[in-house]
Amino acid sequence: MESTLRITAFAAVLAASFGAAYGVGDVVGPVADPAPAAHSEHRGASERGGQTQGGGHDASAGGLQISEHGYTLDLRTPVVPAARTTELRFTVRDSAGRQVTAYRREHGEELHLILASKDLATYRHLHPTRAADGTWSTPANLPAAGGYRLFADFTPAAEGAKNLTLGADLAVSGAYQPAPLPAAAATAGVDDYTVSLKGPLRPGEAGTLTLTVTRAGRPVDDLEPYLGAYGHLVALRSGDLAYLHVHPNGGPDDGRTKPGPDVSFTATAPSAGTYRLFLDFKHNGTVRTAAFTVRAGATAQPGESEAGKPSDTEEADGHRH
Repeated sequence: MESTLRITAFAAVLAASFGAAYGVGDVVGPVADPAPAAHSEHRGASERGGQTQGGGHDASAGGLQISEHGYTLDLRTPVVPAARTTELRFTVRDSAGRQVTAYRREHGEELHLILASKDLATYRHLHPTRAADGTWSTPANLPAAGGYRLFADFTPAAEGAKNLTLGADLAVSGAYQPAPLPAAAATAGVDDYTVSLKGPLRPGEAGTLTLTVTRAGRPVDDLEPYLGAYGHLVALRSGDLAYLHVHPNGGPDDGRTKPGPDVSFTATAPSAGTYRLFLDFKHNGTVRTAAFTVRAGATAQPGESEAGKPSDTEEADGHRH
C-alpha cells in the first residue's frame, strides 16, 4: 500500500462494528480454520509440549473470539495514540456480567497479555496489574499507527474453568504505513544475540521446533528461567492473527533440561499458511525477543531458509512485570 492513511477514532468504531482490521501487511499462504476455538490448556503443557490429553494434539487457533465459555474480554481503551506511553485497561467478565477477580496463577502470572500489530511488525508480551475490582491495566508505547490485536491468556479460578485466550481489536491513531511481512527465516538477531530455528511447523501435525541461542558466535549455555522456563514461544498466523501459545519440552526444575543453548518446543499449526514466531528468552537479567517468519505446509522447512529482520520488541516496554 503506497499511500498514507489517517486512522481516526471514528474509523476505529467502524472497524469494531464491521470486523475491519487496519494494517494487514502482505499475506503469504492460505488462511483457513474458519471456526475459532481455544488453544490447548496450559496445565501440563510444558511436559507434553502443547499436546492435549489422550495423546492427541490441539491444532485449534485461539484469540479469534472476544467471548468464550461464558467469559468476555472487555477492552476499556479501544483507541490509543501512536508513539506515546498510555495506559491500557480491560476487564474479564463472567456470564453474569461480573468482573472476574480470581485467577489461577500459571507460569508465575495470573494473566499473560500479548499485543501485536496486524502487520506483525510490532509485538509485546506484557504482564498487567489487576486491581481489587478486577480491572487490569498496563502502560504501553506502540510505535506505529494501525490496527492491533490484544490477547488475554488466563484461567479463571472458578471450579471447572478452562484456560482461555480471548482477543480484542485495538486501534492506534496516527499516520499509518503498513510494514511488509519479513521473508521466511531460519535465523533472527536481537541486540548482539543470534537465534537459529530448526524443525517443521506443520498444519494439523505436531513437530519439534528447536531454537538455538548464540552470542558473538558462541553458544549461550546459561539462559535464565523466565516465567518458569528457558523460553516461551508465541505464534501468530498472518492475516487473522490466530494465536498459538506453546511451551518448552522440559524446564529448569526437571533435573535434565539444560539452560541452553537449545530450547525445544512441540507445536502444531492450526492450518497451512504463514506464521510469525516470537521467542522470549532471558539472559544476563534481560528478556529479549527473537522473531521469525515460518510457512506451515510449505515444501521448505524453517531450517532451510535465511532469516528476516526482527520485529520491534523493545525490552523496556515489551516485557514489563
